[in-house]
Amino acid sequence: MGLLSKKDSKLILDPLADNNPITIQVLGICSALAITAQLKAAIVMTLSVLFVMGAGNVVISLIRNVIPSKIRIIVQLTVVAALVIIVDLVLKAFAYELSKELSVFVGLIITNCIIMGRFEAFALGNGVWRSFLDGIGNALGYGIILILVGFFRELLGSGTLLGFQVLGDPIDKTGVYAFGYENNGFMLLSPMALIVVGIIIWIQRSRNRALIEDH
Repeated sequence: MGLLSKKDSKLILDPLADNNPITIQVLGICSALAITAQLKAAIVMTLSVLFVMGAGNVVISLIRNVIPSKIRIIVQLTVVAALVIIVDLVLKAFAYELSKELSVFVGLIITNCIIMGRFEAFALGNGVWRSFLDGIGNALGYGIILILVGFFRELLGSGTLLGFQVLGDPIDKTGVYAFGYENNGFMLLSPMALIVVGIIIWIQRSRNRALIEDH
């Protein structure tokens, strides 16, 4: 018998596609618009949310039987705020320049509706292991979309990935720039992020509809 049962595996796999928090539940879109002009920022935000959701779900699950129902939201906010402070301090210690770029957006993890939703809908009613898997699965599902959006925005908007030129040199006109290609600066603006997210949502929902019709 493997480490993960079929039910446990679904907790991780479902949010990656069929029940993705952004494309299906349409949650957490704000950060997908705000911080995905650079792939590096999208990856760091993904790792931050992965830590906060995984650890947060575990903590909430551990204390779920002693949390008074009237103050459960306050307790959840306190837990996520403490974890976000840890993330912020680690970023400032090891990636100061990036922490300045993300600045307020790291703090906004506290109000990310995906995190609070999983605390409320899952961690409060399930054991530690399943809550951990649920947190990891939803964070990965959220992160995949952030990374996809960040990939296309940086590539088409700046011609770079993780800060490295991958399409050639736009000044010396090498690579694709030799054929008259120009970076699309509009890709770096928030409206284009919304369009990219919308396209991904359209593709995901079209795929799900096709699967349902096939069955």
